Amino acid sequence: MKLKLIALGLLATTSIASAADLPARTYTKAPIVSPAFNWTGFYIGAMGGYGWSDSQGMDLKGGFAGGTLGYNWQGAGSPWVFGIEAEGAWSDIGQTAGIVGLLTVGTKIEGFGSVSGRIGYAFDNVLVYGKGGVGFASNEVNVAVLGVNFNDSKTHVGYSVGAGVEVGFARNWSVKAEYLYAGYGSEDYFVSTAGFLRSGDIEVQTVKVGLNYRFGAY
Repeated sequence: MKLKLIALGLLATTSIASAADLPARTYTKAPIVSPAFNWTGFYIGAMGGYGWSDSQGMDLKGGFAGGTLGYNWQGAGSPWVFGIEAEGAWSDIGQTAGIVGLLTVGTKIEGFGSVSGRIGYAFDNVLVYGKGGVGFASNEVNVAVLGVNFNDSKTHVGYSVGAGVEVGFARNWSVKAEYLYAGYGSEDYFVSTAGFLRSGDIEVQTVKVGLNYRFGAY
């Protein structure tokens, strides 16, 4: 009987020693997966760029700067992004031609803007989009005859279409690059004078870069 108890004691001691030699069990946390970038939300931004036009034989060109306000909607798990966007800019796109002191004719787009619908395809934080809508421009015509100036301004209304790429680089911030083509309808200038000048349609192309801040991003 004593021998049996001694044997059981030795067996228990050996088992405890063997268990003590086993490595401690390690626990690994599941990796934290960041949610996919989502474009939904209101946004506001600043933009600027360069524009040009060769409409009606005039070689208009110059810079511009302005602001952007819009809203995007992207369904959960969907790459498609839909939105509406309004833009407005101060502009220095223009040209003056003729002989100074004798006769010169100048035209300058002092400001322009658009209200457009947007549709895009998102590759996570990279959005490729197209846009189109109503465009408008404030244009001034200046005629100088023997040093006497005549000025008239009109607002032209038409359409605008374009495309661009926008990249989200933080929770709320994104940058974009965009090309836009605008066609503005003709207006008659100096109607109140003895004669008038018909502008014809004005076609303007612009390239711009912009920075947007999106509210309520997740």
